[in-house]
Amino acid sequence: MPLLSVDELTVTFGGQGRKSNAVNGVSFDVDQGQVIGLVGESGCGKSVTSLALMGLLPRKGVEVGGRADFDGVNLLTMSQNEIRDMRGSQLAMIFQDPLSSLNPVIPIGIQVTEILQRHRGLKGEPARKEAAALLEKVGIPDPTRRLKEYPHQMSGGMRQRALIAMAVACAPRLLIADEPTTALDVTIQAQILELLKELVDQEGTALLMITHDLGVVAGLCDQVNVLYAGKVVESAGRRELFKHPTHPYTHGLLGSIPRLDAPRGEALSPIRGSINDRIAWADGCAFAPRCDRYELDCLSGPPGLSHPRAADHQVRCLHPVPQSTQPTEEVPA
Repeated sequence: MPLLSVDELTVTFGGQGRKSNAVNGVSFDVDQGQVIGLVGESGCGKSVTSLALMGLLPRKGVEVGGRADFDGVNLLTMSQNEIRDMRGSQLAMIFQDPLSSLNPVIPIGIQVTEILQRHRGLKGEPARKEAAALLEKVGIPDPTRRLKEYPHQMSGGMRQRALIAMAVACAPRLLIADEPTTALDVTIQAQILELLKELVDQEGTALLMITHDLGVVAGLCDQVNVLYAGKVVESAGRRELFKHPTHPYTHGLLGSIPRLDAPRGEALSPIRGSINDRIAWADGCAFAPRCDRYELDCLSGPPGLSHPRAADHQVRCLHPVPQSTQPTEEVPA
């Protein structure tokens, strides 16, 4: 039984007037010690999915449907008090922007120790010692001094490490990382990803990695789910996805990445249009207006998931990319 099983998750914003479907039926599983990737452009529903799982969406003006069973309990039907007890102890999240996620007028030490007090009952000197040990664990030098500093006194990499320390303070069983390396330079990105790898390997934590960076996916994730307009359009193992990208959207994402082995002056092949150029899934494939493989039957209703290659490789497309036109990618083992 998966640690987390998400089934037909939907999130709709708006009241009785105009409504917007941010998530349109997302389904995936996360096993203990597994790294699952949610990939896609900005606006595809990745972050909203994570906020729904953590119970952090507003209660008014938002409709959440489907199921999200964590260890057999549906997170979506929990009360605020119940989900608050699980956040930090069983579930934790690393947010995208550490500067806006940390309280600017409270020292880092207090922000870390309040988690230890809330979920582990540590107070006073024991809490401060544990907080310093957590900062040291995530690679922050001179942690005792850093506990007294405010977020603006730390670099972007250190603030992100502080967020990770807060997230792992109670050894959660599921860690959600919402684009944790977006605002960092490549050197700090590599350090943060290596740290997350160690947490998964040493603690057996399940990790849900939300990103638009396919380089992060290639180096970290076991299973990848590609989202478009709030639906999973392709799901496969990491190596399978990079070797045989089958949905035109996945193929376009990979074609938009500069490659070191490409001939000098070779143009990229970006996906035309924007995420706003789409149709409702009820009318057909939402990607059809941007798709180079569009046919009339793409507008005959919502396409289902099929298995064009293997049982664990699913694609939501009537006209998948043939293997002969797929790029060959070198993916880490």
